[in-house]
Amino acid sequence: MRVLPTVFASANPSPSPYNPSLIKKLLQVNEDSFSLHLTKRLNQVGNTETAIENAEQKILTAARNVFIRKGFAGARMQEIADEAGINKALLHYYFRSKEKLFEVIFKESFGKLLPELADIFQQPGSVFEKIERFTEAYISIVMEHPFIPVFVLSEIHRNPDEFFNTYIRPEMAGNIQVIAQQFAVAAQQGIIRPIDPRQLMMNVMSLCVFPFVARPMLQRMMHVNDAAFIQLLQERKTAVSQFIIQAIKP
Repeated sequence: MRVLPTVFASANPSPSPYNPSLIKKLLQVNEDSFSLHLTKRLNQVGNTETAIENAEQKILTAARNVFIRKGFAGARMQEIADEAGINKALLHYYFRSKEKLFEVIFKESFGKLLPELADIFQQPGSVFEKIERFTEAYISIVMEHPFIPVFVLSEIHRNPDEFFNTYIRPEMAGNIQVIAQQFAVAAQQGIIRPIDPRQLMMNVMSLCVFPFVARPMLQRMMHVNDAAFIQLLQERKTAVSQFIIQAIKP
């Protein structure tokens, strides 16, 4: 949220944010008039704060829609401004660059994805149930934010240290170990066949993410339009988990 100007500034340095007696004297008003004036000014500030929040949210919603349609590389600030119904100068006032705007949206989207996926393996249930919930959640979230996988791959290759320091919280590494341990225990108990848990994790994640990364190529190769491809993604929520479960059963 942007910092707003102080409503009343004191004429002399003071611990108090304003000097009511001095202001009443300068305005030549009585106590009732002063209270009314103060209330109006505070309401104006409140309305300004609300307007700023609404404008920022409107821009973020518009930018998210454009990024989904065009991707990061194809999106243009002018198109985002048009989508939000504002001029480009105002857009740059709130967000100085496309990169900064995308960073805000990505952090919000990615911030929803990781905790939800990690939480699945903290919940009770068999490894098969967790694989089903994982694929359902992963594909559902990425369908809402399809720019996530491509951006992640791009940033990991561009600067992996910066990406992990910015977006991956330290506790995530612990969650990965928990997941690997659960797969290892299931293999020891004969619930799944012996398999390197790292290979299993990579198989699950790659089967979920690949259609989003390779969507343009896949649609051309399979001769399917956007609606048909979305339907395929919906079906993958169960197709991937069924494929993995059948592959690891003893």
